[in-house]
Amino acid sequence: MKKVIFKGCGTAISTPFTEDGINFEEFGKLIDYQVDNHCDALIVCGTTGESSTMSKQEKMDTIKYAVDRVNKKIPVIAGTGGNNTKEVIEMSKYAESVGVDGLLVVTPYYNKTTQLGLIEHYKTIAKNTSLPIIIYSVPSRTGLNVEPSTCLELSKIENIVAIKEASGNLSQVAKISALCGENLKIYSGNDDQILPVLSLGGIGVISVLSNIAPKFTHDMIQNYFDNNLKEATKMQLECLDLVDALFKEVNPIPIKEALNMLGYNYGVPRLPLVKMTESGKQILEKSLKDFGLLK
Repeated sequence: MKKVIFKGCGTAISTPFTEDGINFEEFGKLIDYQVDNHCDALIVCGTTGESSTMSKQEKMDTIKYAVDRVNKKIPVIAGTGGNNTKEVIEMSKYAESVGVDGLLVVTPYYNKTTQLGLIEHYKTIAKNTSLPIIIYSVPSRTGLNVEPSTCLELSKIENIVAIKEASGNLSQVAKISALCGENLKIYSGNDDQILPVLSLGGIGVISVLSNIAPKFTHDMIQNYFDNNLKEATKMQLECLDLVDALFKEVNPIPIKEALNMLGYNYGVPRLPLVKMTESGKQILEKSLKDFGLLK
């Protein structure tokens, strides 16, 4: 039986920046909030963490800080993916050395590759770490889809244990589940599709929403697992307006603004991302109020 890193709500945590680097004081506050409010795992240096504009040293420092701050209360998963296989292996080895519980490895972007290239990329990474690996498929950002047949091949590798499926294609999720079964667990990569993915055999979500609503997101999934389907469905529908507001502009622009509105000093994203537009802020503020997070 393959290792399950976590079931439930994994937060793709945002990274606060200063002019000089990482604002670890604010980062620590949000980590503590996640741990105290039933988040089931923490994912650092992912898309929401703006890893693409972090230096190698910043990524290393952020991963180590998260591991130390969480102190084994919940699993910490490090985003170590990229489009240079050698560099992915180097960062993955570092993450393993400081005690992370798993790796989130996004598909190569820009140079992309073929499906055969994907298999070789992940195989080579898996050979160089003993950590469990979550494939991250997000074709809207990378221009590269992980096809179900590719998932089947990758599921035969012992430490490739799951996929974060953010294609938005539920038919594809169903095919992956049917082909791979227990050999490749599925996490929803979209907050508006948590329950649909669970219904197709998924075991949780890697979430943007849970940055600001970790207990709600955890409880929604737990209700599903406890067979409280009516309540789980009600919660999924309740959060749709807020989820929509959190993706009105490119993630993580809105979630950083939401964190600022809720009292964190999370600043603005790094270029080429910019702060949220005034019209976007108004929509987001109303959604936060309607959801009960903001007075």
